[in-house]
Amino acid sequence: MSYAGTNKGGTEAIVAAERLVLERRAQLDSGLTAESVVNSFPLAIDRIMGEGGLWDESTAAAAFLQANGDITEAVHLIRAHRSTLPRLAFSDPLNPRELQLLRRVVSTQRQPDGPILLGETVDYTARILHDGAEPPLPVVDSVEAGDLSDEQLAERAGLEIAHPADEPFRRFRDYLYDMGVLADRALPADEEPFDIQMVAPQLPATRSAWLSMMAQADTGALINIWYQGVLGPSGYPSESVTLGEVRHGRLPVRVAHPHTGELVEIGRIRVSETEAVSHLGENRGEDPTTYDIGYAMALGHNERKAIAAACMDIVAWRFRGTETGKQIEQVLLHTTDGLAASGFLEHLKLPHFVTFQSGLDATMATRAEAEALLRRLAEGGEEPADADAAAEASAAAAAHAGHGHDGHDGHEH
Repeated sequence: MSYAGTNKGGTEAIVAAERLVLERRAQLDSGLTAESVVNSFPLAIDRIMGEGGLWDESTAAAAFLQANGDITEAVHLIRAHRSTLPRLAFSDPLNPRELQLLRRVVSTQRQPDGPILLGETVDYTARILHDGAEPPLPVVDSVEAGDLSDEQLAERAGLEIAHPADEPFRRFRDYLYDMGVLADRALPADEEPFDIQMVAPQLPATRSAWLSMMAQADTGALINIWYQGVLGPSGYPSESVTLGEVRHGRLPVRVAHPHTGELVEIGRIRVSETEAVSHLGENRGEDPTTYDIGYAMALGHNERKAIAAACMDIVAWRFRGTETGKQIEQVLLHTTDGLAASGFLEHLKLPHFVTFQSGLDATMATRAEAEALLRRLAEGGEEPADADAAAEASAAAAAHAGHGHDGHDGHEH
């Protein structure tokens, strides 16, 4: 495909367009700071960090401001910035059992082991636009005693409640494992994690590759793929999925000390984590008395991505090694990256007049040749005996018209 960097007045137009962006940015900078953006738009910042693959709130906020609030453009800025940073160390593998809980929801058990923490969520908020800090609907400040949990009743009675620690507690997967109904996903050898930051996604993919790709994927794209499988013709995922764990919290990051070699905690990052439970079916040669669990983790507070990714993890694992599985891996690795998809889409806005005009010239030459042939027939002329010769003559006329193209807009021949 041919591209032209500028058209008539292109340089001046590009400079003027950039000036408009800078003026808008100056207006934002005068009223907003990176710190205020982090505090005001936490979910947007988490999404930028997750899709950009870089954990740093202030940098993500600066990218958000520079992109005028365009999350995809902010992700582009983060990815470009990340590519300039050196790798100083590799962390010790994170242990999800060390998560300091900010939120935990369990759908598989009425009274699971460990705490249920609703945390900060709009799951139960009425979606009614309103002004001010007051809620749109009145808040019920009293409930019947029968509607209270044991902990709430004890709290009303003035008793001290000993809340369980963040971990360890039994997850639903632990119950399934103890009952012997959890599908075995053990591999003969521990695979080296696939580094999607340094190596382009490859097929066939390992599990670590598709999990890493989904962790950095565009949230909407991942949800769409999952939902299409549930309701669409592909039929890949199963809608019989229950969420054993949906969690958001802080995980410690540790690296080996360069001198002592001992592990040192250098900070904590917030992550979202999901375990999705699916009942296997005998229609694929599976044991119908077993359950499988899909897993996913994403940077920041992004439960939608973590849930969709955990469900797709089940699908990719169940179909691995089959033609359907290869198609699923290709979709997950090659179509869910928001930056790649947006880049391909936005390149259509670049000048394409050379390629398009060349094709248009060839089309018009072919039409002119056909019309000339019709006129000769109408005037009593003989149709060429060799149809192939007529087609070759038409193609030659089209090629001749293409050679005469000077590479400018069609109005300037």
